[in-house]
Amino acid sequence: MAIYLIGDVQGCDPALGRLLDTLDFSPSRDTAYLLGDLVNRGPASAAVLRRLMALGDSARCLLGNHDLSLLAVAQGTRPAHRNDTMDPVLQANDRAALLDWLRHRPMAVHAHGVLMVHGGVLPGWTLAQTLALAAELEAVLRGPDLPDFLNVMYGNQPNRWDDALTGTDRLRVIVNALTRLRFCTPDGVMDLKTSGGLEATPAGYLPWFDVPGRRTADVTVAFGHWSTLGLLLRPGLMSLDTGCVWGGCLSALRLDADPARHELVQVKCEQAQRPGE
Repeated sequence: MAIYLIGDVQGCDPALGRLLDTLDFSPSRDTAYLLGDLVNRGPASAAVLRRLMALGDSARCLLGNHDLSLLAVAQGTRPAHRNDTMDPVLQANDRAALLDWLRHRPMAVHAHGVLMVHGGVLPGWTLAQTLALAAELEAVLRGPDLPDFLNVMYGNQPNRWDDALTGTDRLRVIVNALTRLRFCTPDGVMDLKTSGGLEATPAGYLPWFDVPGRRTADVTVAFGHWSTLGLLLRPGLMSLDTGCVWGGCLSALRLDADPARHELVQVKCEQAQRPGE
């Protein structure tokens, strides 16, 4: 039995198929955890969703910001971006089944000693709090209030966590941290505009995972979302968005009980957009 972590697919189904073939992935034997952004910007989002649905419990998929964007566009609560490639899902005969499956994916998973999120974890959050807040958001995504939430989901304020937050403000901080976070201040104020790599760190901010005293520092965290950061493997941290949709690679990390023996497998993706599109 093999356990894999897979970075952002973003609608690149041919690359996902090649990666699974390269891994000799067997649904009866292996499990893959996909770290969000399953869809959008690549050419075959519907095919990605169908492939992952067919894999059943052997494919455990997190939600990323592009996946939530698809749900929002489908609900009519936001217009499609000019570079979105969501039509294969939105015009599919099985659209309802694809979207229903998507809205039931988790926002965070803790398994095999790894906390998995798409974006990041605020420095003041513990492991238990991160999972509890993710569950709050999941309940809304899976329930009757989904359209109302998607209508108010977007926005960069509030830009920091407070236990006293309620309603829309509370959910917006949770979703922004789990799906969009790259940089924050030492006391947890999020920068949600900067999309560059470490060289683009704004003054007074740090990559979220480098904040001193981060309360998940003793937990191994795996995430995607940050293609300009790229592959980063260091003790307790795994960044696996290697820019597949931007002409880079789709990456899988096979976990081993000994972290020094984790195995990286990559396939080149023929899809090539410019970063930021």
